[in-house]
Amino acid sequence: MAKSIWQQKWVTAVLHGLTWAIMFSLPYLLKPDRSADDPKDYERHKQAFIVLFFIVHLLWLALFYLNAFLFIPKLAYKRNVGMYILAIAASIALMLLINIAYFRLFIPGVKFRIYNYFAFNTLPIVFVLIASTAYRLIIDRINARQREKEQIAENLKTELSLLRSQVSPHFMFNVLNNMVALARKKSDLLEPSLIKLSQLLRYMLYETHQKVSLDREVEYLQNYIDLQQQRFGKAVDIKTAFDIGPDNHSIEPMLLIPFVENAFKHGAVMIQDPMIDICLKVRGKRLDFSVRNKYRPEGEEVKDEASGIGLVNVERRLKLLYPGKHALKIKKEHPWFEVQLNIDLE
Repeated sequence: MAKSIWQQKWVTAVLHGLTWAIMFSLPYLLKPDRSADDPKDYERHKQAFIVLFFIVHLLWLALFYLNAFLFIPKLAYKRNVGMYILAIAASIALMLLINIAYFRLFIPGVKFRIYNYFAFNTLPIVFVLIASTAYRLIIDRINARQREKEQIAENLKTELSLLRSQVSPHFMFNVLNNMVALARKKSDLLEPSLIKLSQLLRYMLYETHQKVSLDREVEYLQNYIDLQQQRFGKAVDIKTAFDIGPDNHSIEPMLLIPFVENAFKHGAVMIQDPMIDICLKVRGKRLDFSVRNKYRPEGEEVKDEASGIGLVNVERRLKLLYPGKHALKIKKEHPWFEVQLNIDLE
């Protein structure tokens, strides 16, 4: 989705540059701060006072960005009010020390008065803090709205693909053919297989329009794996371990199945000693999910364009649905292909 002109990086850079350029040009528009009691002291050290004026503005600039990009997101947003106030106080104290050191080194003979410093700097510092806080809140709001628009657009774009091809058509055909064989043998496995397939389809069609409970997502995964296990039998060594813990968290639906489907697609056919290992654990609010399977060299792989929405689209969904709250690692070291996904379910 195209960004508005105010979200373009070059526009932001230009606006920041113009703002600070105006502030730094004030020495030529207004008289600089005469911190000395005697005007003669200012005239003797005029150049030093002008340099000090620029140093003070640089310190304000640093405070603006420290507050906007460090103190607020790392402390205030996490409700660590005490540390936030301490960080602001420490910054102001450091600015004061820099001014004192400058006077002693470059304006000898002129006494630095703390009262004068706070008289001339308190209001500008308060203004800088208010402005940087407002700036942080505004850009966060703009980014949140942009993510909401992107998420809506992405959901509309992927809804049909999620329903049509989240599970490979080849998988469905193979399952149905296997059920035909079970029916001919009058096997007792036919009924539970049909139940698993109906549960799988019901979940896909009716329960994936909003966040679902993690146990429902795991049940869906297990039904899929059971049907694959029935299809391949002992030809594929399938190991699973699901531990969702006592708290039943919510998760975006059908977010994990592409990794499992990918493992069966590439790790179950024409592989020597095929093995698939699927593990899901929840500790606190952190979900750890891993899928590991053997694979064939790329030159021997059979491409299948109708095998799901693909890992690239899954990565895109993760960025939209869990921005800054997930980590995805994909390792490919022959003969093993491994996916590790961590999600903050908070």
